[in-house]
Amino acid sequence: MDNKKIGLRIEQRRKALGLTLEYVADEIGVAKSTIQRYEKGTIEKIKLPVIEAISRVLNVNPAWICHKSDRMERDFDLSAQPSNIFSLPENRSYPLIGTIACGEPILAVENVSEHFQFPDNINADFCLRCKGDSMINARIYDGDIVFIRKQEQVENGEIAAVRIGSEATLKRVYYTPGSDRITLRACNPLYGDMEYEGEALNDIEILGKAVTFLSAVQHNH
Repeated sequence: MDNKKIGLRIEQRRKALGLTLEYVADEIGVAKSTIQRYEKGTIEKIKLPVIEAISRVLNVNPAWICHKSDRMERDFDLSAQPSNIFSLPENRSYPLIGTIACGEPILAVENVSEHFQFPDNINADFCLRCKGDSMINARIYDGDIVFIRKQEQVENGEIAAVRIGSEATLKRVYYTPGSDRITLRACNPLYGDMEYEGEALNDIEILGKAVTFLSAVQHNH
């Protein structure tokens, strides 16, 4: 086994899940420095029981860690589970984008600030962190994470991520029949509509439709 390649997969998966070295170490009963050595590939031999223990914490196939398989998902015997226990959906990593430079791809490396783990059945491509209180009547508050499915058009009145110049914002989108005018409307009556038509539309781009959001348990509202 190539310990450095194994260590790289352990490190990448741990970081993708947002887990600390201390957490993984505590879960398998070793020191934090030991996990660091595993990740750096400086331990000459990693015992198979240790690989299995790490794979359980990281929720991956042990053979994937060892580069014996390209399939990362663990195998589960669903027939052995009690009837009242249901498996959680598989998670995937969604990039959180920040300010978007004009002309750059949405998911360009320089636009991605961090990643969030969320079930992969929501059919989204990226996420945004909501800023301010302009969407509170849609129950989306400051700091909430909104997941977006990439598409160039949305239905009238749907909430979408929209690029205005070099920044992304979240608004309801309305089209004016018979014209090329687009109205972006906040979900808070304290904010006025933003209307664009003609050449002003060159600075407007619909990035995608909001499909779900991740909110704090309690907001001070």
